[in-house]
Amino acid sequence: MFTALEDIEVRQGLLQRIEEARQQTDRLFDLVRADSLYERPIAERHRIIFYLGHLEAFDWNLLQPRLANVRVFDGEFDRLFAFGIDPVGGGLPSDQPSDWPARSQVEKYRNRVRTTLDAALAATNELPQTLLHVAIEHRLMHAETLAYMLHQLPFDRKREDSQVQASPSVPLRAAMVDVPGGNATLGIAHGEHGCFGWDNEFEAVVIHVPHFAIDRYKVTNGEYLKFVDAGGYRERSLWTQEAWDWKSQEGIEAPVFWSKTGSGWRYRGMFEEIPIAIDGPVYVSHAEASAYAAWVGKRLPTEAEWHRAAYGTCEGTERQFPWGSGQPEPRHGYFDGARWDPSPVNAFPSGASAFGVEGLLTNGWEWTATPFGPFPGFQPFPFYEGYSQNFFDGLHFVLKGGSPRTERCMLRRSFRNWFQPHYQKVYAGFRCASR
Repeated sequence: MFTALEDIEVRQGLLQRIEEARQQTDRLFDLVRADSLYERPIAERHRIIFYLGHLEAFDWNLLQPRLANVRVFDGEFDRLFAFGIDPVGGGLPSDQPSDWPARSQVEKYRNRVRTTLDAALAATNELPQTLLHVAIEHRLMHAETLAYMLHQLPFDRKREDSQVQASPSVPLRAAMVDVPGGNATLGIAHGEHGCFGWDNEFEAVVIHVPHFAIDRYKVTNGEYLKFVDAGGYRERSLWTQEAWDWKSQEGIEAPVFWSKTGSGWRYRGMFEEIPIAIDGPVYVSHAEASAYAAWVGKRLPTEAEWHRAAYGTCEGTERQFPWGSGQPEPRHGYFDGARWDPSPVNAFPSGASAFGVEGLLTNGWEWTATPFGPFPGFQPFPFYEGYSQNFFDGLHFVLKGGSPRTERCMLRRSFRNWFQPHYQKVYAGFRCASR
């Protein structure tokens, strides 16, 4: 248990983190040119203007009912901006820009929400800290998914932003790593001191993982290019029926981050088109990753296998991070929004796991073969019941790791990401496994 003084200090730190997260998302919206805020860069998602209101509406709808003497002032906006979308079965939103309020109205709503919540939060110590963690991480998740959206926005509709220089490439010796059988602890236990987790991270479960082999590095653009050139997108036997139908209907013949030129392929970076980095990770959908794995006679790792390769040791203990117990540092990889575009897959040997697997928490999330589902003992958050269980539908798959746009708080071992198998726009790569 925290002492009274420790509790106050922790709460003040959380309020400071809320403000820092706001500044981060504000900077993202500032990248969008004024005439492009009503664009929809990704067909499956809302227009950008929605997210300008959603981040505050979420905080308001979460916190306002639990704060004394804080009254609703715009119920219509509270409802309009309450929930994002993740359409399945081919249904896409059809709203028009004129269906949304003016930017000035949305910004007025945002500012009033912030002012009202800040005053109320400063005046009380009664609000559960879990709710503040939820508000912070929800916003930081959107900071990353907003990056996915802005990446798909045409170059002339956004302002260029800086990024740290990518680590230099070194000779790449691709290989598979043998991982001996052993236990993998997924999730976290209720009651762990000072440990926040989303509902799908509970309860901790120990799974015995038999011996397997896994790629030392993420699959590179260069490796995936061989699959493309060999006609992998036209080979029916490599794809499930659902994946084949999706690919055929959408006319997909390469990763969404690649663009065809007269002489081959180029990479669509955040702010410019550049030559494909042969040693950089390929970003693809789960369906594309699975087809490639089948082409090379391998498969995607399960969530438990990924955990074993990342956190396990030959001695049977498990690490907090792949490299050990030390907190993430730049030598382990780019995160906290340090870069927009990926780096070579072997750029961070200091981040290797005990088995020598590299780049696990950086350079892109990693698809697993595991459908997103609950751990034994799962209980939905009573204040956000649909956060996880609405997606326990067999139509989403678990991703592990992190990307250059992922905040370090979500690099914790138990964190689970998930997306539909046909979604190409996420910063997600993969590595193959075999037995």
